[in-house]
Amino acid sequence: MPITILDIILLVVMLVSGLLAMIRGFMREILSIAAWATAAVATLYLYARLLPYAKQYFNNDIVAAAAVIGGVFLGTLLIVSVVTIRVSDMILDSRIGALDRTLGFLFGLGRGLIIVVVAFLFFDWLVPQKSQPAWVSGAKSKVVLSGTGDWLKSMLPDDPESTILKRLKRPREDGEEQPADQRSDSGRGETQGYVRSDRASMQRLIDGKAAPAR
Repeated sequence: MPITILDIILLVVMLVSGLLAMIRGFMREILSIAAWATAAVATLYLYARLLPYAKQYFNNDIVAAAAVIGGVFLGTLLIVSVVTIRVSDMILDSRIGALDRTLGFLFGLGRGLIIVVVAFLFFDWLVPQKSQPAWVSGAKSKVVLSGTGDWLKSMLPDDPESTILKRLKRPREDGEEQPADQRSDSGRGETQGYVRSDRASMQRLIDGKAAPAR
């Protein structure tokens, strides 16, 4: 079976990704991923805390949410990236620079494979297998792409959209204003406590007056 266009695309993407990673170095690639992950975690952590402040300046809730997400994510990414670039440059200029570039090339090959796999999954989801062109259905790399795609999907949660939304809509932090129903329940509890205390005081007063004088 001859090599198809899909096989050529996979080889080209992997080679280009490997060369770029070799130029940048393995540590820079890893630290770049760490920078993006740090920005994402910071956004998830600070979103609920900063959103009330953003709503004071933006009347639209969507605009306020976008400002918080964009500001925190981009700001964190910029700060962390500046640090990671300096660290990776120091490693490239050191004695292990050649090893760092070699590992970067291998990392780039794997990254290129993942990129093509993700694109293949979207294509396979949008286009039924009966309608797929011959250069896709007859590609030698289709087995590898399908197997890697199944492995990636097995690592995702069952409902990633709901998982992200639940993380953004987490319960209110301590110290925030309670809902109206909780406030009303608390008020009723305090009122009942006052009534019981007043009744006990009145009963003691009545008992004291009713007692015979000695």
